[in-house]
Amino acid sequence: MPQAAAKSASGTKPPFRPVKFAPVDVERKDQADGSILLRARAKLPEFDPSLAALFRRAVEKAPAHLFLAERAGDGWRKVTYEQARKTVDAVASALLERGLSAERPVVILSGNAIDHGLLTLACEHAGIPVAPISVAYSLQSSDLAKIKYITGLLNPGLVYAADTGPFAKALAIAGANAEIVASKNSANLENVTPFDQLAQTATSSTLEKAVSSITKDTIAKFLFTSGSTNLPKAVVSTHGMLTANQQQIVSCWPYLEESPLVLCDWLPWNHTFGGSFCFNLAQRLAGTMYIDGGKPAPGLAEITVKNVTEVSPTTYFNVPAGYSAILPHLEKDELLAKKFFSRLQMIFYAGASLPKDLWERLENLAIRSTGTRVPMTTAWGTTETAPLSLMQHFFADGPGAIGVPCLGVEAKLVPSGNKLEIRVRGPNVTRLGYWKRDDQTKSGFDEEGFYKSGDAVRFADPNDPNKGLIFDGRLAEDFKLMSGTWVQVGALRVAAIAVCSPVVQDMVICGEGKENIGVLAWLNAAGAAKVAGVEPTTPLAELSKHPKVLEHVASALKKWNAAQSGLSTKVARAVLLADAPSIDANEITDKGYINQRAALERRAAEIERLFAKNADDGVIVLI
Repeated sequence: MPQAAAKSASGTKPPFRPVKFAPVDVERKDQADGSILLRARAKLPEFDPSLAALFRRAVEKAPAHLFLAERAGDGWRKVTYEQARKTVDAVASALLERGLSAERPVVILSGNAIDHGLLTLACEHAGIPVAPISVAYSLQSSDLAKIKYITGLLNPGLVYAADTGPFAKALAIAGANAEIVASKNSANLENVTPFDQLAQTATSSTLEKAVSSITKDTIAKFLFTSGSTNLPKAVVSTHGMLTANQQQIVSCWPYLEESPLVLCDWLPWNHTFGGSFCFNLAQRLAGTMYIDGGKPAPGLAEITVKNVTEVSPTTYFNVPAGYSAILPHLEKDELLAKKFFSRLQMIFYAGASLPKDLWERLENLAIRSTGTRVPMTTAWGTTETAPLSLMQHFFADGPGAIGVPCLGVEAKLVPSGNKLEIRVRGPNVTRLGYWKRDDQTKSGFDEEGFYKSGDAVRFADPNDPNKGLIFDGRLAEDFKLMSGTWVQVGALRVAAIAVCSPVVQDMVICGEGKENIGVLAWLNAAGAAKVAGVEPTTPLAELSKHPKVLEHVASALKKWNAAQSGLSTKVARAVLLADAPSIDANEITDKGYINQRAALERRAAEIERLFAKNADDGVIVLI
C-alpha cells in the first residue's frame, strides 16, 4: 500500500526542488453578457517565424549536442544536431523535387523513431505539410476505415512507414496513389523508395528559398483528432501556431533554459502532446530526446521503466495512465526510483486529470528518493491550440488547477447551463480550422474568433484568478438523472477511478434519465491480477468475474458512497467490462483518452444490463 504523505520532523512536507516559474499575473474582465475574459498582463515575446528557423537555431547553438536517440540492440542509435541537419537538408531537397504540397502532403503511418522525426523536420524545411497518423489506425483496426477516410481527405503524394511488413495492408490503401517510402521493406513490396535514398539526395539550390518563404501562416501539419465523432478531423496546424506555443512554454517555465533538457518520451507524435509539445520543445531548447519504445500497457511499461531509469530525464511528461503503469515498478525498487528522480526537475501530466492517489504516490516516492518534492504541474489545451493555452506555472500541493492563460492567450469563460465553457484565441490557436471541412470550422469558433472547446472550467478561487482554473468536465458529457439533478461526469469519474485503485483503469459514467448512477469500468490488468492473486497474464474476461476483484470494487465504491450526501455523486451499480476499450469504435485514443459519448453508444447492451430490474451476478449492486 502507498505510504502516507512523507513529512519532516516539524510536521511539514519537505521543500520542492528549486524550479523557476514565471510570476502569475492574470487580468480578469467581467462582461455585460455574463462571460469572463482572462489574460496574462505580460506580453508574449517574439517567436520563431517557422519550425525550420527553430530547429536551425538549435543546430547553431549546439551542433555536436545529442538531439535524438532510439534503442538499437543493447544500446542507443544517436543523432546529433549537426548530423540531423545534414539529413534534413537532403530529405527536404528530395521532397522539393517531388512537387509535394498541401494538396499532396506527406503522410506518416508508423510511430516515433529517428527517421520519422527527420522526415518531419524535412517537411517543415520544404514547406510541405506532414500528417502523422495513429499507428492504431493501421495495426489495431480490423476494417482500416480511418485510413481510408484520411487518405481520401488528404490525397497524399508520399506515404512513409518504418517497415512495410506490419503496414502492408494500410500501405495498399494509403499508398495507392502515392510514392511509398520506407526505412525497411520486409514485405518486399514493389516500387518502395528506401528512406536512405532520400537521405543521400544532394542539397537542392532551391532549399534555402523554400525555407525563407515559410511564414507563420504556412501549414506545418495536419493533426487528426477524433473528438466525439466517428471520423477524425484534420486540424490545420501552422508554423506560427507551433512556434508561438514553444515561446509560451519557455516564458511560463523559464527554468527550462537554465540547464540542458533531457527527455525520455513515448507520447505518440500523431498527437499534439507528443508531436507538437515534446518533440518541438527538445529543439527549442537544443535539448535531447530519447525515444521511449514503451507505453502504458502490459509488457511495455517495463520498457519505459528501463528507459527512464537509464536516461534519468530532467523533465518528465506523461499521461496519468503512464504514471499508473510505471509507479509499481519504481515503488518496489529503490535503486530504479533513485535513478528516475536523480536529476528530475519537474513532473508534468496531461491528457486527463491525475487522481489524488497517484499524486500522493509520486510525491512520496520523490521524497523517499531525494528528500525533496519534485514539482508536479499540468496544462490545458487541445490539438486546435497547438496544444497549450493554459499552463500551471506555480507550485501546487495537489491536483486540481489546470493553470492560467499563457502569454498571448485570451480565455473567454461563457456561461452554459450551470457551467462555464472555456473558449480561447491567440497566436497558438488555429485560424484555418479543419482541412476541407468549412462546416466544422464555422461551428468551431464564435463570432469573436474564439475557439469553442466544449470543455468546462471553474475558478480554483472565484476571488483570485491567479489561483488558476479547474477542469470541470466536458459540456456534452454531463447529464441529468430522472430527478432533474445534474451529474458532473468529469469530477465523478476521476474520483471513482481513484477510490477503486489499483483495479480500475478507466470508466464510463451512466444514468441519463435514470433514478441512479451506474458505471462501466475497464480493468487495470496488472492491478486487478495483483488483487486477485493470479498471474499478470490472466485474461480480462476472467478478472472481471473474479470474486476478489468484484469485492474490491464493491468495497471501494461503498466507502465512497458513505461520504456522499446526494444521488448526483453516489454510484448505485457497477459492471466490470470483460474487454478493453476499442480503437475502431473510437472509444479510446492511443494516448489513452476515453470518449464517453462513443463508449455509451457502443455499450448499449452493457448499460441495459447495468440497470436491469433483476441484476445478474456480475452486476455490483450498491444502492
